[in-house]
Amino acid sequence: MTTGSPHASPPAPARRAVLERRVRRVVAATIAYNVVEAVVAIAAGRAASSAALVAFGLDSVVEVLSAAAVAWQFAAPDPRRRERAALRLVAVSFLGLALFVTVDAVRTLLGAAEPAHSTVGIVLAAVSTAVMPALSWVERRAGRELGSASAVADSKQTLLCAWLSVVLLVGLVLGPTLGWTWADPVAALVIAAFAVREGVEAWRGDACRTPVVAAGGGHRDDGCCAP
Repeated sequence: MTTGSPHASPPAPARRAVLERRVRRVVAATIAYNVVEAVVAIAAGRAASSAALVAFGLDSVVEVLSAAAVAWQFAAPDPRRRERAALRLVAVSFLGLALFVTVDAVRTLLGAAEPAHSTVGIVLAAVSTAVMPALSWVERRAGRELGSASAVADSKQTLLCAWLSVVLLVGLVLGPTLGWTWADPVAALVIAAFAVREGVEAWRGDACRTPVVAAGGGHRDDGCCAP
């Protein structure tokens, strides 16, 4: 039984092949879902002048790039040789997300646009709240057992998308309902802060060694990166 500790034995070749195939499949599913999500979210966000909804769409684009980096890594005969490069690409995708989100949120806070109600955005955020944690969980478990920092980092990118979905729901509902026009862009800035933190950790190679925020709000040490 794999414990996920830094000192756990690497998986046997047959088990490694199964896990690598699992990562490839979940990454393909993540890319497909996020392409659709990006198109819907950005279109709905522009229509409603919603910074958080546009940020959600941009996150989907960044998630596609992040997942594509892991797909490129695991397309190699020996994915371990591409580990560091893929991890750096995931880190850059986090930081790029933070930049896009911050610019759009500040623009809204300065009064360039006032977000309106978006039923499409609320439904999309609700669906993503259910889908993203499942994809993240599968990839993170496989990545931990493989000792792959890039797969774990990408799973955290997906988990960030799930948190973004929750924050987006709050912003889209509270804004029109209570007249809190600042709720939407502030929600986007919260997303940006998380993205910066995760990007820095991924760049340092800490994706497996730092706590991952669990769905229930707790913290857990992944400890998957073997020396």
